Amino acid sequence: MRSRNPVFSRRGFSRDNGYAGFNAAPQAGGPAVGTQQGNPYAQGGPAAQPAGNPYAQNPYAQQDVQYGAPQAPVTTGVMTMDDVVARTATTLGTVVVTAVLSWLLLPVDEANLGKSYAIGVGAGLVAMVLALVQSFKRRPSPALILSYAALEGVFLGVISSAVSTYIADGVVAQAVLGTMAVFAGVLVAYKAGWIRVNRRFYGFVMAAALGFVLLMAVNLLFSVFGGGDGLGFRSGTLGIVFGVIGIILGACFLALDFKQVEDGIAYGAPREEAWFAAFGLTLTLVWIYMEFLRLLSILNSSD
Repeated sequence: MRSRNPVFSRRGFSRDNGYAGFNAAPQAGGPAVGTQQGNPYAQGGPAAQPAGNPYAQNPYAQQDVQYGAPQAPVTTGVMTMDDVVARTATTLGTVVVTAVLSWLLLPVDEANLGKSYAIGVGAGLVAMVLALVQSFKRRPSPALILSYAALEGVFLGVISSAVSTYIADGVVAQAVLGTMAVFAGVLVAYKAGWIRVNRRFYGFVMAAALGFVLLMAVNLLFSVFGGGDGLGFRSGTLGIVFGVIGIILGACFLALDFKQVEDGIAYGAPREEAWFAAFGLTLTLVWIYMEFLRLLSILNSSD
């Protein structure tokens, strides 16, 4: 399920079938999850089976030694929750390690602020390019994703260190805790069924996110060429409002990420798609962290 909005690099688990779970989701009275008719991966992949005997022509089917009956097929090469957790931990771990190293090795005191800031912003720009490249690739590239994570970590480390040094000492810890709280809250709400991710939800989130990004881009252009805070969307009362909106959008993207993972596992996505899941979750968590950091910075600067 590949998003039509490349800005947020939403990648999912489809093979040109639209948005898995929306176009191909099982409906009441329709084909069940895991069947060839309702499965976007049942096109020659590991989940594809002939219409008759589900074990026919299955290289993983084994004969029971004692009774000679075919056992349940061994599902190999299919994405599992363990795959998603492992790759997400690897990607997020890379972000955290490089962020800590950049915090320690790139000081932001008055003598080194310019150099460290240039390195951090440069790393962030390259990370953004790598993220866009990966978002348009049909297959995940672990090297590309981990390179993005490493460079994103450098950027976050420098920015976080500068905010902690010049604005408020405890802001970074608060932003991390806030990000973790949003992740846990959305996960609980999604598993409890309080959040229903469907086509309407997806369309609303993507439209709202596109409008949000366009407004922030205009604000950035005004601040670069006009000086000051641009249109004021990132400072004062408006900055607080847009910070809250940014966090809510991040929470909505987490719900989309969870839906992508759930559908990918249910439909038997290839194991390599777990890298897409890790990539999407990392992008979303970085987004939420940055919005928390920006919001808390505004709140502390106005005290």
